[in-house]
Amino acid sequence: MPRTRASYPPEFRQQLLELVEEGRSPEKLVEEFDPSASTIR
Repeated sequence: MPRTRASYPPEFRQQLLELVEEGRSPEKLVEEFDPSASTIR
């Protein structure tokens, strides 16, 4: 059976979006946060 992960809270998603909009790359954010770069994109 495939494992599923609980969705990230809206505040966390918003924080990641703001960081990407500021110019941070998803690859760099992976070093600080849990989601993969493809999830951040």
